[in-house]
Amino acid sequence: MTGRREGSGPPVPLGRLVREARDRLAAGGVDNAALDARLLVTAAAGLDPSRAVLEPDLEIGAEILATATGFVDRRLGGEPVGRILGRREFWGLELALSPETLEPRPDTERLVEAVLDWCDQTGGRERTLRFADIGTGSGAIAIALLSELPRAVALAVDIAQGALVTARGNAVRCGVGERFLAARADLAAAIVPGLDFLVSNPPYISTAEAAGLRPEVARHDPALALFAGPEGLDAYASMLPEGHRVLGRFAPFFMETGADQAAAVSRLARAAGFEDIEVFQDLAGRDRVVQARCVAK
Repeated sequence: MTGRREGSGPPVPLGRLVREARDRLAAGGVDNAALDARLLVTAAAGLDPSRAVLEPDLEIGAEILATATGFVDRRLGGEPVGRILGRREFWGLELALSPETLEPRPDTERLVEAVLDWCDQTGGRERTLRFADIGTGSGAIAIALLSELPRAVALAVDIAQGALVTARGNAVRCGVGERFLAARADLAAAIVPGLDFLVSNPPYISTAEAAGLRPEVARHDPALALFAGPEGLDAYASMLPEGHRVLGRFAPFFMETGADQAAAVSRLARAAGFEDIEVFQDLAGRDRVVQARCVAK
C-alpha cells in the first residue's frame, strides 16, 4: 500500500494490506489509523471488517488494491471515513450519508439514551408515541428511536430536501419506513400540536468558531447543519417557543447541545415557558443533552 495503482499483479494478503494502510495513515497523522485502515481496506474488498482479523491471509487482487489505495489517499487528504464510504454506523444501524446530511457522531447516542430512559420511566417502550425529530439530517435519531419503540411514529423535519431523501431511504432500509414521515420545513415550523415529545440535534456551532473547525468537518459537513449565528444559539431560540406551543403538558423536548451551551440553552428554554429542566452528560462527562418539559400550559 504505497500509493501505487497497478492494474495487474500478484494477489496480496488482506492482513498485509491493512497493515500497510495503517502505517500510511499513522505516518500522515490520522487518529485511529488502525481502525480506519481496517474499515477502508475491507470496504474496498466488499468484506465485513471482521474478516481482516479472522482471515488475514485472504488474497486480494490488484483491482481492489487500487481502490483501497484510493480510499487511503482520500483519508490522508482529510476526508472522513464515513464520507469516503458513503455510510456511517449509528446505534448499531448502518446509515447512508449524502452531501446534505451531517455525519452522525457517537455523542448523539446520548440523546437517544435520554429519550429511552424517559420512555422507560413513563410507561415503557410499547406505548403508542408520536414525536418529531427537528433537523433530522440522515434520520439517525428518529430511526434509532423507532428501532427501539415499536409502536412509535416519527415526523422527521429538515430544510434540505436532499437530506430528507437520504433519511427516508435509511428508514426504509432499517425496517422502520412505514413509521417514518418526512416533512420539509425550517426547524419546528411544520409541527402541529399533539406530539408526545420532541427531539433535536440542531446546528449549534457559532460563526466565530468556523475558522477553528477540523478540516474534515469544515470541508465535508454541510454548513446548514453546523452553524447557528454568532453564539451558536439561533436554532434553539427559534425552535423552543414553537416547541412549547405544540407540546402538551408535561411533554419533554430533548436537545443536543455543544459542551459549553447547556446553561444558555436552559435559559432559552425557561424564557420560552419550559420548566423542569435537566442536563445530561456524555461519556466524557461533558454536558450533552438538555431536557425541558412543559409543566404549565
